[in-house]
Amino acid sequence: MHSLLAYAHRHAPLLTAVGLLVAWELACRLFAVPAYVFPAPSEIVRAAGTFTVPQLFGHFRSTVEVVIAGFIAAIAVSFPVAVMITHSPLLSRTLVPILVVIHSTPIVAVAPIIVVALGAGVLPRVVITCLITFFPLVISLVAGLRSTPAEILELSRSLRASRNRELWFIRMPFAVPYIFSALKVCITLAVIGAVVGEFVTAESGLGYLILFSTSMMKMPQSFVALAILVVLSLLLYQAIERVERRWFAWSLPRRDPA
Repeated sequence: MHSLLAYAHRHAPLLTAVGLLVAWELACRLFAVPAYVFPAPSEIVRAAGTFTVPQLFGHFRSTVEVVIAGFIAAIAVSFPVAVMITHSPLLSRTLVPILVVIHSTPIVAVAPIIVVALGAGVLPRVVITCLITFFPLVISLVAGLRSTPAEILELSRSLRASRNRELWFIRMPFAVPYIFSALKVCITLAVIGAVVGEFVTAESGLGYLILFSTSMMKMPQSFVALAILVVLSLLLYQAIERVERRWFAWSLPRRDPA
C-alpha cells in the first residue's frame, strides 16, 4: 500500500492528465457530443492522422520561431527598463504608469494597428508577443533588484563599489529567484502572444491552423494544434526550470528533510 501511494505521489501529474482524458472521452460518448462541437480525445487522435509530419512541423516551426524571438526581445527590453526604474525614482514615476497603460490595453484591439504599421510578416507577430510578455518581466526584475537588503547596499557604497559592480554582484543574486519566476510565466505568455499574432496575420503557424480549422468546422483538427501548443508550453516551461535547477540551484529555497 505504501509503495502504491508513493507511486501515485511521484506520478500525480501524469495520472491526473490520464484521468481527465478518460473522463473527457466518457463524457463525450455518454452525452453523444458531436465532434464538430467538442471532439473526444479519440477523435482528436484520428484527426492528427489526417496531417502529414511536414505539415505539422511547418506550423510548429513557424510558431516556435515567433515565440523565441518575442521572448528574447522582451528580455532585451525589460532588463534595461527595470534597471532604469530601480536606479531612478523619477523614471520610476514616469515609466511605470506608461507600462501599466500599455499592458492594460487589449492586445487584440491593438494587433491590427501593429500589422498596418509594420506590414504583414513575422515582425508584427514578434512585436505582439513582446508586448504581451515584457510587462511581468519588468515588474519582477524591479522587485528583485529592490529586494537587496539596505545594509548590504550601504556597505558596498561605503567601499566605493561602482554602479556596475553593485548591479551585477550585489543586486542580481538577490533578483535571480524573481527573474526565473517571471521567465516561467512569460514563456507561456509568449506562446499566447504568438497565437494572437497568427490569428491576426499569418499564413502558417499553429494559431493559423486553429483559426483555419475552426472556420471550416473541423474542430478535431483545431484541437490537434491546441494540443501541440500545450505540449510546447510545457516543454518551454520545463526548459527554463531545468536551467534554473542546473545553474542557479543556490537560489532555490531549501527543502526540509522529510
